[in-house]
Amino acid sequence: MEIVLKDLLGRAIKDFRISVTDRCNSRCTYCMPRDKYEWIDHHEILSFEEIVRIARLFLQFGVNKIRLTGGEPLLRHDLAKLVGNLTALDGLRDLCLTTNGSLLVDQIEGLAAAGLKRINVSVDTLDPEKYRQITQRDDLGRVLEGLRAAKKCGLSPVKINTVVQRGVNEEDILPLIEFSRNNGYAIRFIEYMDVGNSNNWVSEKVVPKQEILETIHKRFPIREKGRDGENAPAVCYGYDDGNGHVGIIASVTEPFCLGCTRARLTADGKLVTCLFSDEGHDLKGLLRHNAGDDEIRAFVSSVWSRRTDKYSDERLQAMNSAEGYTAKNRRKMEMISLGG
Repeated sequence: MEIVLKDLLGRAIKDFRISVTDRCNSRCTYCMPRDKYEWIDHHEILSFEEIVRIARLFLQFGVNKIRLTGGEPLLRHDLAKLVGNLTALDGLRDLCLTTNGSLLVDQIEGLAAAGLKRINVSVDTLDPEKYRQITQRDDLGRVLEGLRAAKKCGLSPVKINTVVQRGVNEEDILPLIEFSRNNGYAIRFIEYMDVGNSNNWVSEKVVPKQEILETIHKRFPIREKGRDGENAPAVCYGYDDGNGHVGIIASVTEPFCLGCTRARLTADGKLVTCLFSDEGHDLKGLLRHNAGDDEIRAFVSSVWSRRTDKYSDERLQAMNSAEGYTAKNRRKMEMISLGG
């Protein structure tokens, strides 16, 4: 049974991003709050059984892609068990994991055996000292080892995600391109966004898509191929020499809100309809008060059918206005609890 469910702007649910923990072993400055962060109590975190039940119901709304995120999802004990339970669900076409990669080499064989086919790994630089400055950790060697292990286990694509910040790592674009091409990894560059409240985002730190493309094109000529999928956030560019491709996510300078089909589930069971939301809708309460499937479906339908989110469009409009845009004036949930 598939239920066609659309929001007030005609957008259906197609992609479901599930945070399995808010814990993280990195302290990336664009994600982790600098002030004291109150971790979600373990008893409030959804169990694997609860996650699988919600995922099964979302597949009935037409979801066909699920991404597991965190915090750092590999901190969740026995994650391969969840992967196996999800890949067994009827109707799931694609399951992906997004990770910082530091624990990947120890877990990738089990994850691959459970059915994981592809993976995204966050790598913002190949310079060990700069990596340490960005993440507050000294894990670059382990991350690169994890990338190699994922490829050896047959995952495809093995994809690198890079957030580009002015004055931080814009000079790392070409080294990362060369690294990805030489090793057969896909790569996506992401404009620096004002997710959460704690990263002190200012537009001056954004390296826009056009500048990223020009930097790449001067060394490696590329041409646009379009989005990876109809509603994919990244626009894909192929190298003229045929050796791979690169994607750009330009949420700031080229918003794609009107094509956004993504719903998010926080680790403590809140349904979130936009990466820049200031609140979630409590699914866990229904689960733990023995709600039936019909009641949960009705709740999800009620939330999604009222959805009007188009934050990135509104941000760009404000940035181009006489008044300008100040990120701190809009309260948002932190990235650490949403998983990107």
